[in-house]
Amino acid sequence: MPKNVLIIGAGGVAQVVAHKLAQNAREFGTLHIASRTVSKAEQIAASIRDKGHSVAFTAHPLDAMDSAAVAALIRKIDAGIVINVGSAFVNMTVLQGCIDAGAAYIDTAIHEDPKKVCETPPWYGNYEWKQREDVAKAGITAILGAGFDPGVVNAYARLAEDEYFDKIDSIDIVDINAGSHGRYFATNFDPEINFREFTGTVYSWQNGAWQENRMFEVGREWDLPVVGKQTAYLSGHDEVHSLSARYKDADVRFWMGFGDHYINVFTVLQNLGLLSEQPVKTAEGLEVVPLKVVKAVLPDPASLAPDYQGKTCIGDLVKGTRGGKPGEVFIYNVADHKEAYQEVGSQGISYTAGVPPVAAAILIARGPWDVRKMANVEDLPARPFLELLGELGLPTRVIDATGDHPL
Repeated sequence: MPKNVLIIGAGGVAQVVAHKLAQNAREFGTLHIASRTVSKAEQIAASIRDKGHSVAFTAHPLDAMDSAAVAALIRKIDAGIVINVGSAFVNMTVLQGCIDAGAAYIDTAIHEDPKKVCETPPWYGNYEWKQREDVAKAGITAILGAGFDPGVVNAYARLAEDEYFDKIDSIDIVDINAGSHGRYFATNFDPEINFREFTGTVYSWQNGAWQENRMFEVGREWDLPVVGKQTAYLSGHDEVHSLSARYKDADVRFWMGFGDHYINVFTVLQNLGLLSEQPVKTAEGLEVVPLKVVKAVLPDPASLAPDYQGKTCIGDLVKGTRGGKPGEVFIYNVADHKEAYQEVGSQGISYTAGVPPVAAAILIARGPWDVRKMANVEDLPARPFLELLGELGLPTRVIDATGDHPL
């Protein structure tokens, strides 16, 4: 019997998820979307009708920080799959709600504690992985980090393991957004989450241990397909914290592209203390969190979509040996901001993050990924996932010894 699906969250990524679910409604039962601000969920449901889809989405109000409320809604609508694309702050309560109500769980990012920035690695070990036993006892599937990065890039590493190398020596994940939104300054997703990624220690897994750097301390130029030569900096990121567990003998690094303007604005904000998550008092006695104030004055990431132009390139450069011979492979995707907006009303960053959890949901519904335990994406067969993503609009390409070709 088809599984009913519940989306939690109503931002730019949720919009992509909703549209892709509507396009593939035959795979599922009834479709639902919930948000603390139900009007945002209703707007997404309306945008689907505006695209001419006859499938109905039912919008629900929900405080996702309340696990009992999450479980109650799951039971009310008989949801078999929950796609959590809300704030990373709600991961653990939504996961608990799924455990209690018996629904499969999918998210796209690692859990974060609002009061902490940059915890001791591996970050998954601080939160989600502690629930492995409870997930298994409940007999549900919980797929962690099923966005693009983390998510698709994890599958790229697994594909390299399965089809290219006997031993992997290094995995370098490169994320380049060569697009432009036309604003003086904005972030491509939730500013609070975005800045928190870059204000703490940069952790990478090298030489069999965690290495620490400062943000923007280590940079290099990459020459990539379509987007060309781009400078990217060693950054901390979710997937390093799970891939390092599977590939203990490999170096695992994440590189993200930044322009000089972003770095300059970021540096000023940080030096002024405006990126702090700790509350301060104003002269009038008001208590405010500087980072939340910055978030409030910056553009809503969803508002960037109509004006966004250009492309993204995200991929894994994997080096290793096969039959004793060294080699390398670059597995990647290129997405177009304008094409994403025309299809689903969101920009390319939201598109690349929102399509993969729908592919994961389809694979759960069909059975191959309904593993009845907790898994990161690299723990699951990669090729079915990547081939399905190609059908859904995120095709994979590979540069290997034979040249640049589709997966």
